[in-house]
Amino acid sequence: MIRTTRRAFTLGLLAASALSSARAQRGSTAGDVPRTVPVTAQSGMVVAQEARAARIGADILQRGGNAIDAAVAVGFAMAVTYPRAGNIGGGGFMLLHLAGQNRQVAIDYRETAPAATTPDVFLDAHGDADPKKSRDHGLAIGVPGTVAGLAHAHTKYGSGHFTLAQLIEPAIALARNGIPVEADVADSLPQATPRLAQWPASAKIFLKADGTPLAEGEMLVQRDLAASLEAIAHNGARGFYEGATAQRIVAAVRKAGGLMTAADLNNYRPIERAAVRGTYRGHEIVSMPPPSSGGVLLIEMLNVLEGFALRADDPNSLHLLIETMKRAYADRAQFLGDPDFVTMPVAGLLSKRYAATLRASIDLQRAQAPRDIAAGNPFAFEGDNTTHFSVVDRLGNAVANTYTLNQSYGVGLIADGTGILLNNELDDFAAKPGAPNIFGLVGLGQANAPGPGKRPLSSMTPTIVLKDGRPLLVTGAPGGSRIITAVLQVLINMIDHRMSVADAVTAPRIHNQWLPDEVIVERSLSAAIVQALEARGHRIIVRSPATTVNSILITPAGLIGAADARTRGSLAAGY
Repeated sequence: MIRTTRRAFTLGLLAASALSSARAQRGSTAGDVPRTVPVTAQSGMVVAQEARAARIGADILQRGGNAIDAAVAVGFAMAVTYPRAGNIGGGGFMLLHLAGQNRQVAIDYRETAPAATTPDVFLDAHGDADPKKSRDHGLAIGVPGTVAGLAHAHTKYGSGHFTLAQLIEPAIALARNGIPVEADVADSLPQATPRLAQWPASAKIFLKADGTPLAEGEMLVQRDLAASLEAIAHNGARGFYEGATAQRIVAAVRKAGGLMTAADLNNYRPIERAAVRGTYRGHEIVSMPPPSSGGVLLIEMLNVLEGFALRADDPNSLHLLIETMKRAYADRAQFLGDPDFVTMPVAGLLSKRYAATLRASIDLQRAQAPRDIAAGNPFAFEGDNTTHFSVVDRLGNAVANTYTLNQSYGVGLIADGTGILLNNELDDFAAKPGAPNIFGLVGLGQANAPGPGKRPLSSMTPTIVLKDGRPLLVTGAPGGSRIITAVLQVLINMIDHRMSVADAVTAPRIHNQWLPDEVIVERSLSAAIVQALEARGHRIIVRSPATTVNSILITPAGLIGAADARTRGSLAAGY
């Protein structure tokens, strides 16, 4: 158990019968990273990037639902209250810990490419990658998986106390009656206005008659979305993948130049996969397998770092962290893709012996350029893994769920008459070897090439950390390519640096993904450390925070929720 955990509880726990919540506060931390305020509870906890959805989930827990029930309710609610990423027009991954069976389940509800997709779908007439096709066009839209994934989780793992309709009911009411524009919605709408304005069906919901976005305090009413949610409530997943809603989605995608058909929607299925597992300094790490790269890279990096003594606020330790990130992302570019289409050396990538070869390749004093780092040879070790919310219930069940539309507000297109924002998730394919996606990630071979029915490679990293066989931490993050390194650093902060969960979430983060050749750091990282990293040859780019980590720490005394305050309006709600 992490030592600071016990000290944190000397402040006292909330009474089990009192529903408590605290907004993420902007404290006095240096730079532009606000302090995350921990919330304690004894029986149940939901931590999410949007307050209304978190409260809905906590209410489900208090009324006798389990963590899966609450996660389904939160997932549908965020489609209304957090439209830029909470979604039913996209997809994602859900990692469950089932306390009664003491096992973990990974549910893959990632979007799929339409059956008519070809490997050259995102190339121009000259054979070059065309980013507009993969980001701003109907071709970018994958077959959504969220509704199927949430419905599957409810049917198979829900408590039985709530019907799917009852879990969707709060979302329907919010969509029909409207919510005031505030917090992250108010922050994100102005930036997304050009994307939304190009689609009349989107503009009439999110923009005013003069083309400006709804302002803070004005009401966002989504009656078409309420009707779509009602269809799902009455008919289950069939209410989305068949009938009027499906017809409208297909019509919108094809009008925008996309390839989706009614058969693509009707044939979509979520998949249960075996979670990837590793160990780090006496903790078991359970995370998402491919087609997410998150779990594989997280464990691969932890394996490398386990051979070093890491210290907080230490330039040398950060240098080792950066060099480890480079090697893992080089492997990602070469090897990972959809496991239903590609054979991958996952066991080799997770091998401690393979990690030792990567560790030995690190120059302990100087940064190495991407051209001097290539993917390793994990095949030789085969014998030996947006928005995120976390949920824990009174029985010890836990859910780490990450789902996305890809870019903020996805492709920006609402299927007319549905209220459903559609994703541009197929940009996560490698349009051609070496061509970067919107997050700068590249694919070097054919592992992540577009293809019919394929699921594009993801960075989503819903993760559960076990200690002595029991859940200790439930965590995950949004943020594209930065998701994996954000989760990695929270784990290191807690396990190596003995930080509380709130301090671990608040601490400044760095990110390197092999290509491009740059280290992104938050402004709150001290100037002295930045200078020390530059002296080692690292090219430093200082940027504002781009991702949040929403976490729940489980202790013998109760729960501690940490809603990352980098997102305005995030919330930890417990009882």
